[in-house]
Amino acid sequence: MTDATQGAPFPASRPTRSILSEDARTRKRNAAERRFKMYGMAALGVGIVFLVLLLTTIVRNGIPAFTQTFIVLEVPLPEATLDPNGERLEADLKKVSTFGYNPLIEQALIEATADIPTEIEDGDLDKILSASAGAILRNTVIADPSVIGTLQEFELLASSRVDGYLKGRVERADLARDNNLDAAHLDLIDVMVERGDVERRFNWQFVLGSDASESRPEQAGIGVSMIGSFFMMLVVLGLSLPIGVAASIYLEEFAPQNRLTDIIEVNISNLAAVPSIVFGILGLAAFIQFAHLPQSAPLVGGLTLTLMTLPTIVISTRAALKSVPPSIRDAALGVGASKMQSVFHHVLPLAMPGILTGTIIGLAQALGETAPLLLIGMVGFIASNYPDGVAEGFLSPNSAMPAQIYEWAKRADPAYYERAWGGIIVLLLFLLTMNLIAVLLRRRFERRW
Repeated sequence: MTDATQGAPFPASRPTRSILSEDARTRKRNAAERRFKMYGMAALGVGIVFLVLLLTTIVRNGIPAFTQTFIVLEVPLPEATLDPNGERLEADLKKVSTFGYNPLIEQALIEATADIPTEIEDGDLDKILSASAGAILRNTVIADPSVIGTLQEFELLASSRVDGYLKGRVERADLARDNNLDAAHLDLIDVMVERGDVERRFNWQFVLGSDASESRPEQAGIGVSMIGSFFMMLVVLGLSLPIGVAASIYLEEFAPQNRLTDIIEVNISNLAAVPSIVFGILGLAAFIQFAHLPQSAPLVGGLTLTLMTLPTIVISTRAALKSVPPSIRDAALGVGASKMQSVFHHVLPLAMPGILTGTIIGLAQALGETAPLLLIGMVGFIASNYPDGVAEGFLSPNSAMPAQIYEWAKRADPAYYERAWGGIIVLLLFLLTMNLIAVLLRRRFERRW
């Protein structure tokens, strides 16, 4: 006998396939994965191309704003015209307006170009100079009366048309529609360039100066607007960071979960999507019409941008707090720490990198806003001088970089359009600096668990 049971034979097994060979379904899945990778690479490539085009356009159009054309001219400062009394009193010197210096400039131009054959009439020679030339001479005389009665060498700003011609922005064909300059002026400029009387160099006036009128685009600068943006950011940082972080900590760690907190959370999320111009209307009504704060002041601009920035900071701070593992809280409570101690001694330090990053991003967003500032009157050409102190920096009328760029972009003179691109470069440098600070702070406070 045998122990083997008698039965039907085993059925023939199916033919086996190696796991190393692809079947039809695997090939189809791998092909779909390759296509998805190609789509992602194509999307990334398109984004990089557009970014490069954007940066190239900004740099190409904005770099010329950082250089300016100057004309070197020796101008006599006769005592009989500027100080007939000869007492060198400031009150007497200020009686001579800028129009009183224009004949001196015109005569100096006639003498400087006497050896250059030209068809320009004597009264039209000063068209190659900026309208600010008389003011430059007047300020020099008032600051140093000892120059009266001498022959002084001045480096005067060329007119925007001359500057545009030397930068390639103005062509000779364009002069047919230009009442300010003609081909004879450009011929004169070409000769003066060869003699070394005309030169282009870095334009500190653009970086450090203030806005100018429509007739003096070559004198316009963004420096005062930079100060206005700086004071606004101080207000936004001083208010939005403590208020936003405190509200986030309460909502995330201490607030009971009920209908009221749900309504607050939904409204915070909705406020983050509200158009910025709505916050400008709110700032106009609340801070200027109701609170009677000074119009166009960086303080009002900072308060308005604080309202706009708070939802962003609250949302980013709550996300940073949620990213801390619950085990950190449980461990702190387990060793006897109170709720507040567990939050401020353990949770908050671990969430600090995300909080600081969200704050910097909110500040960068506020720095680039224009619509709210226009509604509260922070437009260009309202601040001609730097503030005298901290209090005046917050309360005196001023503009901001994005509002200044907007004002330049809508003006007719091409020189202002050029300065608008230059202002964008300055604004981007500020934003790049703020983002770099965010990265450094994140690495400085980052902790592992």
